[in-house]
Amino acid sequence: MRKEVSGILFLFVIVFTLGALATYTPEDPALFLNIGGDGEINNIFGPAGAHFAGVLIGLFGLGSVWIPILLLQASIKLLKKQDLPHWLPTFGGAFCLIIATGGVQALAGLDEWTGINWQSGGILGGLTEDALVKALGITGSAIALAAIWTIALIFATGISVTRVLKSSAESLGKGFAYLKNRRAQAKAKKPVVVKAKPNRPKRKKAKQQAPPAIKQAPEQPQPPSNTKSKATQQVFNFMIPGSYTLPDVDMLDNPPPRPKGADAKNLEMQSRLLEKKLEDFGVQGRVSEVCPGPVITTFEYEPGPGVKINRIANLSDDLALALRALSVRIVAPIPGKAAVGIEIPNMEREYVYFKELACSKEFERSKSRLTLCLGKDIEGNPCVADLAKMPHLLIAGATGSGKSVALNCMIASLLYKASPEEVKLVMIDPKRIELSMFDGIPHLITPVVTDVKKATNALYWAVNEMERRYQAMAEMGARNIGGYNQKVKTALSKKAPLLEGEEKKEDPEYMPYVVVVIDELADLMMVASKDVEAALQRLAQMARAAGIHLILATQRPSVDVLTGTIKANFPTRVSFQVSSRTDSRTILDANGAETLLGMGDMLYLPPGAAKIQRMHGAFVSEGELERILSHVRSQQKPEYDASVTDAPEASSGGELTEEDYDVKYDEAVAIVTETGQASISMIQRRLRIGYNRAARIIEVMEKEGVVGPSDGVKPREVLARSYLND
Repeated sequence: MRKEVSGILFLFVIVFTLGALATYTPEDPALFLNIGGDGEINNIFGPAGAHFAGVLIGLFGLGSVWIPILLLQASIKLLKKQDLPHWLPTFGGAFCLIIATGGVQALAGLDEWTGINWQSGGILGGLTEDALVKALGITGSAIALAAIWTIALIFATGISVTRVLKSSAESLGKGFAYLKNRRAQAKAKKPVVVKAKPNRPKRKKAKQQAPPAIKQAPEQPQPPSNTKSKATQQVFNFMIPGSYTLPDVDMLDNPPPRPKGADAKNLEMQSRLLEKKLEDFGVQGRVSEVCPGPVITTFEYEPGPGVKINRIANLSDDLALALRALSVRIVAPIPGKAAVGIEIPNMEREYVYFKELACSKEFERSKSRLTLCLGKDIEGNPCVADLAKMPHLLIAGATGSGKSVALNCMIASLLYKASPEEVKLVMIDPKRIELSMFDGIPHLITPVVTDVKKATNALYWAVNEMERRYQAMAEMGARNIGGYNQKVKTALSKKAPLLEGEEKKEDPEYMPYVVVVIDELADLMMVASKDVEAALQRLAQMARAAGIHLILATQRPSVDVLTGTIKANFPTRVSFQVSSRTDSRTILDANGAETLLGMGDMLYLPPGAAKIQRMHGAFVSEGELERILSHVRSQQKPEYDASVTDAPEASSGGELTEEDYDVKYDEAVAIVTETGQASISMIQRRLRIGYNRAARIIEVMEKEGVVGPSDGVKPREVLARSYLND
């Protein structure tokens, strides 16, 4: 009640002060003034108002105008029953604001309105101005008064100057954007003069058509509860001896707020502009639906009667030029629809973050331990894939296109889904820098392989492991790794032996999935193309049922790297931005990858599908990866198997060692003794064999005393030649 009464009293004081100042004239009698007389008083509040206004103007000058304004602000707060701020900074700010305004008036010499014989700005304003001019000069006084006035305004009113400037700039920007849109809309509505042609519909019909349907972007998923990792882990608890916990999504950075997308009016205007540009190229039709996405907007264009699809598909570069876009990709036609998809980049790009996918329902509900986070589709929906169903993945992309980041996201997905007992990794990184940060995690069977020779041995090991698993599954009567592990689980729960017979063997153990990750396939193919290609072919054809899967990545998708044999056995492929159409056709057997935008923009060819899907890959930072890897390393230490990178023994069966090894060895010895030179590259070139096999031949020659040991950069000494010459 006190606040209401005080507010009403303030209102009366405000009305009195405002009326007295508004009707003040220098001719009225007033205190401190030597003018005026006993004539008629012009102030609406009579002598009291005239004297009151004269006192205020005599003391403060134009600064007295702030008194009713500040009282009005306080009155509104009291009537709303709000607490007033602390009186000391508010009163001090108000007093300094009034004095600074008078000082500005005095500095500018505005004394005509007041009619005062003393200096303008009132007594206090004049004294302030005199002191500042003597100390700082006119320019310094102006700067000081401006600073005092601004600071006092903040304390007196609580107004943020930066906020006011920011809102003013935003208002100006919106105004310019509105004028720009109106101008573009007016241009789009102008009639286009087109020569009359038979069977061509008139422009009026295009104006009368219904506006395109605009899809709403999906909502951003919220992080799930912390119990998600524990619930997912219950399935394989029978094989986990310790208390291993999967990483939590709280280790990932929260994505920033999504930028505001284009409104419906702007999208409709772009649709009409697209229709007009296509008409300029002689293509008739209409935009039936618009699908805005995080990176691109897809316009579903229905061509008119008699328009061939190839005519539209060849206009991608022309449309990019006409629409001033970075690139335009045309999907002709959209599968299942009588329309052509025209994908145009957004003015403001939205980035996809790994946490959005890790928190999505698709990733949460997936039961597979080999679930991979790929990114978002063109409509903004999260996309995940099961590596077990692919069953192998081939990735290509130029430098800087987002290939390595996508590979990191896939590996992080495996760490979020599986424990070291469920999934084992073999990482091959000839470049030595991309996968080195994963060294030391318990999921690794062997340290990250950087040597090309050891990489070939690791592929041989994968082939031998595949055959060992097939033999074990055959003994168990299982058709795949899932059935095998299920039988192991059942037997362990019943505590019954799995194998019985005349010679009782040890019961089989649980088989984890094995994922072989190769970051740069081109480096391996340059050194030992035949051995690598043969191993990859064998694994791609047979390793799926054994639970061994491959992820190959290369930045050079040429025909000598991605041979026909490799492509035929890798139906699932991902292509990031490439440099030419030739590279796009090499990896995808179709054009389009050369028109991608980079930074994670990719084309995905899923298994068993003939049509390519466009996606936007997720981003995971190095800081996020370090937190995930630190959590994983802190729980278990890796148990490495040295046999993974050891050279395979020369024997038979299903190993990759050639049947004619002894014959090749004798031939190699003959070449070395005749030429007097012994090097791996020469043996490889003369016998047309792989690097790994040539290296083994040289090692055998060294053991048998045919050649001497390696001496750094110097060539090996041929001992057998020296002995024969003697």
